Amino acid sequence: MKAIELNHPLVEHKIAILRNKKTGTKEFRELAEEIAMFLCYEAMRDAELDEIEVETPIAKTKAKIINEDRYAFIPILRAGLGLSNGITKIIPNAKIGVIGLYRNEETLEPVRYYYKVPKDVQDREVILLDPMLATGGSAIDAIKMLKEDNVKKIKFLCLIAAPEGIKRVEEQYPDVQIYCAKIDSHLNDIGYIVPGLGDAGDRIFGIK
Repeated sequence: MKAIELNHPLVEHKIAILRNKKTGTKEFRELAEEIAMFLCYEAMRDAELDEIEVETPIAKTKAKIINEDRYAFIPILRAGLGLSNGITKIIPNAKIGVIGLYRNEETLEPVRYYYKVPKDVQDREVILLDPMLATGGSAIDAIKMLKEDNVKKIKFLCLIAAPEGIKRVEEQYPDVQIYCAKIDSHLNDIGYIVPGLGDAGDRIFGIK
């Protein structure tokens, strides 16, 4: 599946502010949440709907709703939490799991330290959340863990993606659809996305 880039003027505007090194923690965090809503909107385009009957102030009518029990949203710790807040604003009853990974700064490979997902995750469509798809290591490791739990359908949402990371995920897991706000140029020699927006986790949590 080819990665889907949002290509929307509002998203372009918000990404421009995110990129600016002068953008403070509060604004960065709020923008990440807002873009997560746009990503979720696109990723849920094929969501299955159940028909119900509701009564408006005028008459009874048929309406369609999303069965939220069909989905699980799983941020990759820690930076993915910055996107989950946006998801819960538009899907308040979303089931949230977490996968804990961090990047070894020498090997650039992910190290796992935590895994907690809904007990019936194998019966849900899982939407993984991580602001940056750089080398692809964390995404691949998280997808592997979910596949081992017999999850059949997985989507991956990120703010910024590098072509190298997209290629690596698509080669290893061609059934996983990637959604990103922007596809950037390349990775530098220490595995950061160029032009990117720096360390998304640090900027979301105000560490630096």
